[in-house]
Amino acid sequence: MTLGKTGLACGLCMTALISFSIAAEAKPARCFTTDDGYYPCNYKALDGEGSFRVSAPGYPTITLEIDQPGFAFGYARFGSRNRSLPGQFVRSRDDGACWNNPQTNTKVCAW
Repeated sequence: MTLGKTGLACGLCMTALISFSIAAEAKPARCFTTDDGYYPCNYKALDGEGSFRVSAPGYPTITLEIDQPGFAFGYARFGSRNRSLPGQFVRSRDDGACWNNPQTNTKVCAW
């Protein structure tokens, strides 16, 4: 392996490690959902694209996965069961921490 390829390989490994460590940490946040209102939660980034998961005791764990920039699909975990959330979520133009679902008239936010 040449010096350039070795450097590139090391750089890719470091990027992967940093991305994994960022995605692995849940951070305290304030959440809002149309169904549950405002509540304290934990926010966890899942990837570099903006996908995330919010969780809190007594509330469903909600995951939004980015499908393409500004658009996501979601699912909620109720106990031991995941349920797909209908429709597509669109990032709010008014507040980038919020995602709106025009098909179901619901909103998910995490600050």
